[in-house]
Amino acid sequence: MSDFNTTDFSNPSTFILLGIPGLEAAYIWISIPFCAMYAIAVLGNFTILFIVKREPSLHEPMYYFLCMLAITDLVMSTSTIPKLLSIFWFNSREISFSACLTQMYFVHSSSAMESGILVAMAFDRYVAICHPLRHSTILTNSIVAKIGLAVVLRSGIFALPYPFLVRQWPYCRTNIIPHSYCAHIAVVKQACGDVRVSSYYGLFDIISESGMDMFFIAVSYTQILRAIFRLPTKEARLKTFGTCISHLCAIFALYIPDIFSSLVYRFGHNVPQHFLVLFASVYLLVSPVLHPIIYGVRTKQIRARLLQLFTHKET
Repeated sequence: MSDFNTTDFSNPSTFILLGIPGLEAAYIWISIPFCAMYAIAVLGNFTILFIVKREPSLHEPMYYFLCMLAITDLVMSTSTIPKLLSIFWFNSREISFSACLTQMYFVHSSSAMESGILVAMAFDRYVAICHPLRHSTILTNSIVAKIGLAVVLRSGIFALPYPFLVRQWPYCRTNIIPHSYCAHIAVVKQACGDVRVSSYYGLFDIISESGMDMFFIAVSYTQILRAIFRLPTKEARLKTFGTCISHLCAIFALYIPDIFSSLVYRFGHNVPQHFLVLFASVYLLVSPVLHPIIYGVRTKQIRARLLQLFTHKET
């Protein structure tokens, strides 16, 4: 271990991920729920993609956005969980400097992409409820593709400074990262220069992306609720609001853990390190696991198609 804990190097060739410090004795047991959740995330999101592709009636803007969300969930979980499981099972803790930066980029870009897609889905719900007769003319396939491209470009561009900033700092303390993946804050803490620029950019990124996305979602749902309350009957109001439940659950699944994680990591100085790392690791699986379940259970067309597939297999 002494080879890794050196003191005079500026660009280490490798980092050492400790996994979840303090819980090493329980790695085998901890790996079981992580492996199960990752399997559910992969199977669930591929199932969503398969069903939407095979079912022509699902070739609509909401389901296109759902497919974008599924792809993003797969990227987010696959960029971190296989390496985490290799730490749990094989004690494979080394990660190259380039792989660490790549992992960091995909974690931040996919997280921002999820947020952007949820804004697009909020806009889809707004148009469907407030302007139902114009929905097909406003959200054409071309517009949906342009929205998707804009989300990808925004997320990719805003995530670029993270690896570039990390690369420029000298690392004269240690190349041991007390984390399960190359989280930006965890890596920057190992640098020996003035890293306030990285901290400031991280805060700017949260405010400019997540903050603005939550604002646009709030505006969309303000207009949606106004339209719902203008409906003549209680049954009509409940039925219309029911079309938004899946999207609202997806919003809560992303933003509540995200906000909690950001606040605790920056201000929870008395919180045990193993809790922070464990929560950050689980957070990357929450949305990928919940999204297929939420939309599979709540969306009648997907649920019906899924049951039809299983029925055909049985017969």
